Amino acid sequence: MLRAVGSLLRLGRGLTVRCGPGGSLEATRLPAQALPTRGLPSYSSGGAPSNSGPQGHGEIHRVPAQRRPSQFDKKILLWTGRFKSMEEIPPWIPPEVIVTARNKARVKACYIMIGLTIIACFAVIVSAKRAVERHESLTSWNLAKKAKWREEAALAAQAKAK
Repeated sequence: MLRAVGSLLRLGRGLTVRCGPGGSLEATRLPAQALPTRGLPSYSSGGAPSNSGPQGHGEIHRVPAQRRPSQFDKKILLWTGRFKSMEEIPPWIPPEVIVTARNKARVKACYIMIGLTIIACFAVIVSAKRAVERHESLTSWNLAKKAKWREEAALAAQAKAK
């Protein structure tokens, strides 16, 4: 329990518990106008500060964060078509725009890799068909390589024996 005399515990939505003398607890409900907003401006849903008077505790909205894009972010924004030139990119951009551009760039990169994989598959098929026409196969290459190794080992063994 609260031991210090005069301690104040805020439970949200205007409910406070105060520790009185002798350890007694007093629960009070403060009106919405009495709640401090800790010096933060209240914003309406449109994003502009509202001057229509005090607002309730649940009506305070956060200002969307902005961040400065890096050179890589600027290149991604250009590549995804969000902006047409580097000069059009503002110095501060909402993070959602950058995240969306990165996602689009990621999808484009995946499509490019899929296309390159398909092209590589067709190249392997064509080279394999040409190798069949020359009567080459992996098995014949492997047998020839192992025969060469056996000859080299036999020559090395003869050289040691002499």
